[in-house]
Amino acid sequence: MTLAPSRIDAISSRLGQVRERMAAACARARRDPGSVTLVGVTKTFEAETVAVAYDAGLRDFGENYVQEALEKITQLRRGRPDIIPGGEGGQAARFHFIGHMQSNKVKNALNAFEALHGIDSESALDAIAATAPTHPVRIFLQVNIAREASKRGVLPDEVRGLLLRAQQIPRVEVLGLMAIPPRAANAEESRVHFRRVRDIADRHRLKYLSMGMSDDFEVAIEEGATHVRIGRAIFGERSA
Repeated sequence: MTLAPSRIDAISSRLGQVRERMAAACARARRDPGSVTLVGVTKTFEAETVAVAYDAGLRDFGENYVQEALEKITQLRRGRPDIIPGGEGGQAARFHFIGHMQSNKVKNALNAFEALHGIDSESALDAIAATAPTHPVRIFLQVNIAREASKRGVLPDEVRGLLLRAQQIPRVEVLGLMAIPPRAANAEESRVHFRRVRDIADRHRLKYLSMGMSDDFEVAIEEGATHVRIGRAIFGERSA
């Protein structure tokens, strides 16, 4: 599939707008814009969309499903070897796993992703340990900050236990915390949740915070997010 010129232009334009909004949020919080990584969420979009966003300046991409991500990486390796890890020249794209990690997918995921953003249980950590990784595995621990039954992640008072387990596994590096606040009509309603995630991270001396999506990333940045995961605001509505 070849993307229409209008689609290519739309992605480039939206990406620029998101970066401007990120910079403005950083300015309000007196932060360096370089301290926030934009992860473009490309789940369900074709590999060519990744290539178009890469050509527009995006370097970090978020995927929710291991097999889908591996298929895209394979397609890019064939068609655009310059932008994938281990490719020929250029600055490689970095892929982040941002979904629920199934134990039987861990082995394949470790070699494909820059970081795993959704480690939410000891069983997931045990699966990583069982692979006996030979290179650094960077992870975020997912915290269910609002104690929602519909969301994954450990409860705030369980973060310490999951962190201690992670620290026992050789070559696993806990970067920080990942969270998704409750759906809200107004982004400002998410501020209290983002602030709580930051406080928990500070308490455990964790440096990075993966929080904030299309509807609330500016508030997340103001409250300390270091990684924002943005799909719709860049790529538009997805079909699935």
